[in-house]
Amino acid sequence: MFTAYVIVAVLTAVANIGAAAVDFLRSEWVLGNMTSYGVPHSWLFPLGALKAAGALGLLVGLGVPQIGIAAAVGLVLYFVGAVIAVMRARWYSHIRYPAPFLLLAVGSLALGLAAT
Repeated sequence: MFTAYVIVAVLTAVANIGAAAVDFLRSEWVLGNMTSYGVPHSWLFPLGALKAAGALGLLVGLGVPQIGIAAAVGLVLYFVGAVIAVMRARWYSHIRYPAPFLLLAVGSLALGLAAT
């Protein structure tokens, strides 16, 4: 079970590091999506920082399980919020952006709990 947790946690961390980098670079498509969802552009850096912190927490959690669990919980909450933001904006076709991240975070949480 621990091997599956490591694989999913590392995949989740890599995906979130990539997503954070896109936020930090303020890509045009991200800015457009933020505008569509009604999220201020000033939130982009803090949201990217949360993704990066979650990714770092997952990686640290490979050695300190409690930190990994906390990071996974944080990422699950983050991406539930992202799904809610997309749904409130009625951009249902855009659920495909946060949904895979949410699934990875849920997988990391479930496997992390099972491995401890």
